Amino acid sequence: MEDELRCPCCKELFVEPVLLPCWHALCLACAVNLQAPPDSPPESTTDSSNAPGSDQEADKLSILSETDSGVVCSSTSTSSRPGSYVGTPGNGGFPPSGGTLCLSCPVCQKTVYFDEGGAHNLPKYRAMQHIVEKYQESRNTRLQCQMCEAEPRDATVACEQCEVLYCDGCRESCHPKRGPLATHNLGPPRGSWQSNGGGKGSRGSAAETTSSVCTDHNGEPLTLYCALCKFAICALCLRDRHATHPHDVLPLAAACKAQKTELSHNLQQLSERARSTTEFIQRLKGMTDKVHEECVVLEEEVEDRVANLVSLLQARKSRLIEAARQTREARVRSLREQVARCASHLQATTALLTFCIEALKETDSAAFLQIGGMLSVRAATAAGSWGGAEGVQEIARLPLLDLTLDDKPLRRAIDQLTFVQLKPCLVFSSNVNDCLVLDAASEGEDRYPIAAPGAPILIPEECSAENNSVTVAWQPPAGHGIVGCVGQRGPAIEGYLLELDDGYGGEFREVYCGRETICTVDGLHFNTLYNARVRAFNSAGEGEYSELIGLQTAEVAWFSWATGATGIPQEVSVSEDAMSASCEGYEHRVVLSSVGFSRGVHYWELTIDRYHSDTDPAFGIARAEVSRDRMLGKDDKGWSMYIDRQRSWFMHGGGHAQRTEGGVQQGSTVGVLLDLDTTHTLRFFVNDQPQGGIAFRDLYGVFYPAVSLNRGVTVTLHTALDVPRHLLALHDEYATDAIQS
Repeated sequence: MEDELRCPCCKELFVEPVLLPCWHALCLACAVNLQAPPDSPPESTTDSSNAPGSDQEADKLSILSETDSGVVCSSTSTSSRPGSYVGTPGNGGFPPSGGTLCLSCPVCQKTVYFDEGGAHNLPKYRAMQHIVEKYQESRNTRLQCQMCEAEPRDATVACEQCEVLYCDGCRESCHPKRGPLATHNLGPPRGSWQSNGGGKGSRGSAAETTSSVCTDHNGEPLTLYCALCKFAICALCLRDRHATHPHDVLPLAAACKAQKTELSHNLQQLSERARSTTEFIQRLKGMTDKVHEECVVLEEEVEDRVANLVSLLQARKSRLIEAARQTREARVRSLREQVARCASHLQATTALLTFCIEALKETDSAAFLQIGGMLSVRAATAAGSWGGAEGVQEIARLPLLDLTLDDKPLRRAIDQLTFVQLKPCLVFSSNVNDCLVLDAASEGEDRYPIAAPGAPILIPEECSAENNSVTVAWQPPAGHGIVGCVGQRGPAIEGYLLELDDGYGGEFREVYCGRETICTVDGLHFNTLYNARVRAFNSAGEGEYSELIGLQTAEVAWFSWATGATGIPQEVSVSEDAMSASCEGYEHRVVLSSVGFSRGVHYWELTIDRYHSDTDPAFGIARAEVSRDRMLGKDDKGWSMYIDRQRSWFMHGGGHAQRTEGGVQQGSTVGVLLDLDTTHTLRFFVNDQPQGGIAFRDLYGVFYPAVSLNRGVTVTLHTALDVPRHLLALHDEYATDAIQS
């Protein structure tokens, strides 16, 4: 409760608290310190105190209407209503007529305006004063003398007029009972007069009237309460000031009883909330202890299981080492046998060789001719028998041990080693009292675990393949999510994993992870059948895979010139359909297509719509990082054929090769054939005829169709074409020769 009894300004217990119109309280001394003249009043505003009946005009303002623009607190008014107050003005931020002082609430920043009486016109917060005094008495606060020069002693008496606390010694020396001080009333010390360090015990105006009497009508008892003005009044106040709304005036006791009843009801509800929150906090503390206990058990379990895994790895290591040693012994045994056979064969061959050499030394021709033919046959046969020995030599060039430890699956399994367990379901609402904790530690309550989600359901009618991209759509498994009602909840889903294979039925790889239920994957290979599958995951782990769905990309590629932020140089103009391109500058500029290839056989054509005699365009392929401000093929990222009206050259890395007679003109067609399946070559054709032989070989990686243009050339791209049969026949013939060779 002490926080409610402290002033928001000085942070000390309230001393002579006053009530602001916003229902916040301040010490009277703090309110006086905070009040200040209003800033920059408008020049048209006149001082209402100089006008006749200014108090009456100020008194006519409503004190509690939420639409008031401001009220001046007047201490000189002779009306039945005391000095008034109001919140922040609504007339553009300027004080109302008659306001000479203002105060901004330090809590809500609402502003109240006063006349020259200032904060002393605010009503005394008597209920707060009484509660503070009772609180101090309950703490047995020892009030100290305010006049001691050395260490303050306990106060024994207080002067009601001076509002100062005295000890016995200081009372005799500083407040003797003679002269003007003889008429002062001395009584027991009161906590409201205790100084709080900064001189907060400053006095107000006259002595506070402690009884419920009207200050405007010579001590008339306060017996009524105006519900509209929210102010206690006497009978004379009702006649003079509140006659216009008598239906809002209630007996003081009845109004007090009604508000106490309402407050008691609200306090009862608040008490229930506080009790529920206290119980909830105790349960949370109990859960904290349970978490520590379960963590100790979990650590022990992890230690045991990891130790078992290590022992399994040790056993597996022993078996692998034994297998390696057995393979070594078999390999050594085989090599020894090969050595023995080769040595025996070499010995026989050496003997034959030596004998033949001796026979060549024979001087008798008849004797040599007798065995010469036979020795020639034996030598040829022996030479032919070394074919097996050459096979042995080929074996000897192979690795000594053809064993490689495949630990990738195990490493992946170790990386995926995590906690997959049944966890208690925690359901928290926005209201603390409505928070539901389902934990096995709470006896008498069911435990609803979170399990891994089921398999998502693919939606075939929404799955598609277009060009070199595929789109996969699915829906969550049945009964997913946590339903608010107890006993009607399913596995919560945190996201999905989409996987595609390599297009040949090989290993799957992850291509998407997120919360969406539809995904488009770009940059795939053309003319390839991809298998896709999806599974969901949550805090309990990953669920089952969905059924497989096969999606076939386009057989032939459709593409256009790339028109992205970095795709087109400034000097190049591209048509609206991104198929035609031209250049306005004299320097070459490279344009790439929107699609790259790394697999398959692809063919596209470019027609020359405009051609000047002094131009030499280049056609071919390039990497994505090719230089855009040089002729295609000038760097090592481009492969091209640049051609004029009479001849052409192949160029890569700045080097020229294979000059070929024959050029192009307006209306010519240049065909490009890129084979990334069998021969990995690039060939060019002009008007359906080969332009030179194979331009480039050993092409591996990702390549983009490209062209470099300068002033006077306009080309149009034609894609999604099958390779012409007569060109394909030439290419197949070369491919067959390459494979055979």
